[in-house]
Amino acid sequence: MSKSVFCIASSEIAAQKIIEKLEVAGIPRSDISALLPDKAGSKDFAHEQHTKLPEGAATGAGVGGILGGGFGWLVGAGSLAIPGLGPFIAAGPILAALSGAAAGAAVGGISGALIGLGIPEYEAKKYEGKIKDGNILISVHAVDSHVREKIEAVFRQAGAEDISYTEEKAAP
Repeated sequence: MSKSVFCIASSEIAAQKIIEKLEVAGIPRSDISALLPDKAGSKDFAHEQHTKLPEGAATGAGVGGILGGGFGWLVGAGSLAIPGLGPFIAAGPILAALSGAAAGAAVGGISGALIGLGIPEYEAKKYEGKIKDGNILISVHAVDSHVREKIEAVFRQAGAEDISYTEEKAAP
């Protein structure tokens, strides 16, 4: 079973630094995910959330402009509306997992979706609070323990917070 390594970046600049260091360490872009509040497009997206996306859904429209240079290259970027919580941007493999869990996320918030990804409940609730406060969750897929250790080392060197890892569950 493969693993995912998670951390919190306190700002977009910190997240960009972490992502750049991961790339230098040889981590494929397709293995890197990010989840962050949609600050730039929240007014427009909130309007659409109430009219067209009441159950929460993933869309890719306009996300490249919102993400900017640091996150625009991440694979599969899109917006995710979680009713009661507002709009978020997800980039990378986490988008598909959270999109599939959007109905559950409406009930359990971000933490419910993260628990569905295999993150322990305590960690998921901590990450949800930090994301709501404007921090960025970074998740990296690790094929084995050696890669997991390399990712953890990069996170520590780059000043990431709340570093943890978990076994990945297969997507439904």
